[in-house]
Amino acid sequence: QVQLVESGGGLVQPGGSLSLACVASGIAFSASNMAWYRQAPGKQRELVASVSRSGITNYSDSVRGRFTISRDGAKNTVYLQMSSLKSEDTAVYRCAAYYGVASRVDYWGQGTQVTVSS
Repeated sequence: QVQLVESGGGLVQPGGSLSLACVASGIAFSASNMAWYRQAPGKQRELVASVSRSGITNYSDSVRGRFTISRDGAKNTVYLQMSSLKSEDTAVYRCAAYYGVASRVDYWGQGTQVTVSS
């Protein structure tokens, strides 16, 4: 019923750009807060960016100024535009939906791998 399907991951060179998309179905998208998380091997899961149901955005210190989160209500899609990518950005990126706070995710996508390497 509920699905969050990510796309756009892949291999990119340092300094390059990549855009991720997450298509949501089975949820009231306009009433949901959306977020992108990432987890690299040996590291804690990190909240990268979020956008509230009202359009308020937040970013982690590590990506602020380089990444942009946005949502398209007509397409039930949340995007993560990534630029000036660094090797440290390499991780599995997962889309998430939540009704309350980001620390209590209600729905997760399966994830998409982003690898930043020469």
